[in-house]
Amino acid sequence: MSKNKEPSQYFDRSPECEVDAKLPNSYGHDRISRELQHGRLLAQCGAGEIWNWESPAGKLRWARRVKMLSSHLKPGMTVLELGCGTGYFTQELARSGADVVAIDVSPELLEMARGNCSAPNVHFQIENAYELSYGDAVFDSVVGSSVLHHLEIEKALRDIYRVLKPDGTIYFTEPNMLNPQIAVQKNIPWIKRKLGDSPDETAFFRWPFRRLLEGTGYRDVRIEPFDFLHPKTPAPLINGVDMLGCFLENLPVVSEFAGSLYIRAVK
Repeated sequence: MSKNKEPSQYFDRSPECEVDAKLPNSYGHDRISRELQHGRLLAQCGAGEIWNWESPAGKLRWARRVKMLSSHLKPGMTVLELGCGTGYFTQELARSGADVVAIDVSPELLEMARGNCSAPNVHFQIENAYELSYGDAVFDSVVGSSVLHHLEIEKALRDIYRVLKPDGTIYFTEPNMLNPQIAVQKNIPWIKRKLGDSPDETAFFRWPFRRLLEGTGYRDVRIEPFDFLHPKTPAPLINGVDMLGCFLENLPVVSEFAGSLYIRAVK
């Protein structure tokens, strides 16, 4: 794919989403190989179960993230979704009317995403998120749920910045390393394996991540901790735990230990 591609060249207006057949040459990298293996595991074992989107609490958490990632989108915008996986969020992003390019490293997950999405304003492609093949200043927004912590983050943020138009935005939700469970899960290898994580994924501390974004050139950076609702919360307790969580999110210090970070910034 040419670095000079314009939006009209890579958006397919046909009603069927497509998956590109070829991987970039750089996919021989060990880290990429491990992510490809992880993608096959997710496809075989059920991505929704491993990602905890299928439980009653998981569905509530998913719906909240949909609003966080899509509320700014409008018809006519060009949007890049990083790490689309099986298309859980893609089909909701498409409802905005924006033109969506949804990328992932895993052919298996993209094939599942294709089956889950038939929107005419969505185009699926295999891409390395830190060696994007698109031209400079192409996208109005780049979004993603729980994807940046899988990547070589400095490279990814630079390439995301490159493909954003001036005043373009990023919207991401990512795990918070200050959360005790997240800290254990991301730093103890056997627990990582047990919970279905890939070997290289991590989580972020919000203040160093803010400095990293600003150092890359992003401005108006906002990173907010959120989400005290655990996906395994029993259904009868969900409403109460969710209300308590919303209260805790507004408490100084306590809020820093929430499970996730809501990340927004402007080029």
